[in-house]
Amino acid sequence: MLHKRIYQFLIIYFLGLSALFIVKYSLELSDYVIPSPAEVWSAARQYFFSFFINSVNTLCVAILGHMISICLATAVAIIGSKTNWIGSFIKIGAYNIQAYPIVAVAPIIFILFGDGLSSRLLITAMICYFPLLLSFIGVFSEPVAHIEHFYNSTGQMTWWLPIKIRLFENISKLITVISGSATVAMVGTIVAEFIAADAGIGYRIRIALYQSDLAKILVALFLIGICTSLYLFVLEYSGTRIKKKLDIPAEGSQ
Repeated sequence: MLHKRIYQFLIIYFLGLSALFIVKYSLELSDYVIPSPAEVWSAARQYFFSFFINSVNTLCVAILGHMISICLATAVAIIGSKTNWIGSFIKIGAYNIQAYPIVAVAPIIFILFGDGLSSRLLITAMICYFPLLLSFIGVFSEPVAHIEHFYNSTGQMTWWLPIKIRLFENISKLITVISGSATVAMVGTIVAEFIAADAGIGYRIRIALYQSDLAKILVALFLIGICTSLYLFVLEYSGTRIKKKLDIPAEGSQ
């Protein structure tokens, strides 16, 4: 499964790279605008290891920020799924916060927390949590009528039990959403590093952009894709194991 995901990424990456070279030679663009294949290969040999270390750094921050956003979205969704005024207030507050673009909020974050790990984590979580929140609120707000009716009728219903029932009934959907949001976490981390950070692959891309060095950026994009593919594989594998443990049939099976 992992090798298939890597193969798919490699096909997409090299198709995009080939299209870039076709544009370069068909329009007779100089190497300053689009580097030649030899320049890209030279940059890969020279910077692959250092960029790989930076990519792993970014991936670690993305994973941690992703976990924080999952916890945050779960807590807000559970409270927001309630029909009382507290749930409504929490939900509306979460929506309003998301209305502010991250490029407007990021300077405040960097002023308060500096350009280190805490700022990168916070921006990653802020970018990543809202898509999770929307899905989680949808899941936790939708009753499972035939099961919840039984517990209501027998007087066994508690505050926490509906959440557990809805979580179990929608576990496949939640696993899919969490896996899909991993790419958003990676993007959020790179955006944070690109805006104002002193480490990570986004920081290296910013330096390469200032140097007008597209070859370095192409190498960085390759490593970003590899790291993202690996993380997605881990999430999908973990989701499959969870569903097997809970005896939930795979999608498409009877």
